[in-house]
Amino acid sequence: MRKLYVLLLAGALLLTGAPAAHAADNGSWSVQPAAAQTGQRPYFYLSADPGATLHDKVTVTNKTDRPRTFLLYAADAYNTARDGGFAVRSQDEEQRSVGVWAKTGSDRVAVPAHGSVTVPVTLTVPRDAEPGDHPGAIVALDEHMESTGPGAVGVGIRKAVGARIYLRVSGPTLPALSVDDIEVEHTQPLVPGTGASRAVISYTLHNRGNVTLNPKVALKAEGLFGRTLLARDLKRIPSELLPRQQVRLTEQWLGAPELEWGEIELTASARDTRESASVAYVALPWLMAGLLVLVVAGGGAGLWLRARRKRARTV
Repeated sequence: MRKLYVLLLAGALLLTGAPAAHAADNGSWSVQPAAAQTGQRPYFYLSADPGATLHDKVTVTNKTDRPRTFLLYAADAYNTARDGGFAVRSQDEEQRSVGVWAKTGSDRVAVPAHGSVTVPVTLTVPRDAEPGDHPGAIVALDEHMESTGPGAVGVGIRKAVGARIYLRVSGPTLPALSVDDIEVEHTQPLVPGTGASRAVISYTLHNRGNVTLNPKVALKAEGLFGRTLLARDLKRIPSELLPRQQVRLTEQWLGAPELEWGEIELTASARDTRESASVAYVALPWLMAGLLVLVVAGGGAGLWLRARRKRARTV
């Protein structure tokens, strides 16, 4: 029976963490800007006016002992929804900026074993291009599909590596950052003091401007009478939040109070922008909540019976 193959793009199409000062590399091949007079460049750092045309070169290096053929294309970058990692669009996805403006001298390149091939790159910025940052990448996609998985159904993996492009189009820049849709989910034991209590704080970090931001987020929780319950700088946030991108993030609060009423505030900041948002925090043990419901229900029932008897006496 013939195997069923599923196309998966892996490798540096998903580049998490802060940019590193070296070529995009998956161990088998690398993609980077061609060496300039000033030396090696880890990424394309470009600036241009609307309507300008830029010329550069990209080098694909094959580190294996067999020839490889790669598809070359430009792609727009975005932040992944899961953790805000730097990723680029696949070849069959719609491209809107760098993925449309940048063209390689060849769409396919054959690289010998332990060899390198350099290809020209032309980037034409439209006259009506929006000012600000336009991130993307030049991607080398291996034409060879690797098969994994035993049996009749296997998985075909096509790997790709992308050299990042950081393009800034001249004009007014607007840094703008917001914290949206804060939610708190509180879990605690049925009986107070018999288990762990925690809260999960979910929020959306949104870059509403036209420049890439390196955000910081501070969390502060206050209880009754303004008591500080928690104050910390959050760590699990994207190192680069690209223009017009948003990510949904969560923060764990272990040992959250089991009986409290207050407010949780998140403050997001980056260069020249800062915004805060808050949400109410109510913690009530399940046992106490159940008793409270019974008391309220009992009181309501008593009032209803009293009113009914009063009406009966007046008839």
